[in-house]
Amino acid sequence: MMKDLKVEVTYALSPQAKAKIERPYRWLQDHLVRTCVRAGVTTIEQAREILKIEVNDYNWKHVHSTTQEIPMRRFAVARRDKTLWREFKLEPPFTSAKDIFCLRATRTVDAYRKVSLKKIQLTVPGIPPRQEVELRLYPVPEKKVTEVRFWFKGHMVGSQTVKGTDIAGVHP
Repeated sequence: MMKDLKVEVTYALSPQAKAKIERPYRWLQDHLVRTCVRAGVTTIEQAREILKIEVNDYNWKHVHSTTQEIPMRRFAVARRDKTLWREFKLEPPFTSAKDIFCLRATRTVDAYRKVSLKKIQLTVPGIPPRQEVELRLYPVPEKKVTEVRFWFKGHMVGSQTVKGTDIAGVHP
């Protein structure tokens, strides 16, 4: 997905870089556990209330160890100065956000120009047999269907709508 959006992913490859990221969050997790113990928390609901308070405090009161800023103030300045986001724009060959924010699978087209997904056969238009096709699955929970979009060599070649029950595991 990140490649499709032309966003470069930077991985923390050294132990020092990983520690810089993980250290503040390890402290947060430990602090949450200690706070729950001190408060005598015995249920998940009570722990959720403590978590809600801790998240609010972290976002609005605590100075971040790396940026030396309060996260929500930093966010507000970035939002005001328009330095945080770039406009969401689909780059060719994509024509719909459904092609980006989706589940993905790869299948090989059989001699009858079909691919199987779970227990159903889907007809793939215009793809030669024994070629790989990328399936981009876009669930639509309100209608209990999934739109299956077929991609071949960087181009969308067709789509089909399938009942969610036919491909169990795609819908929540």
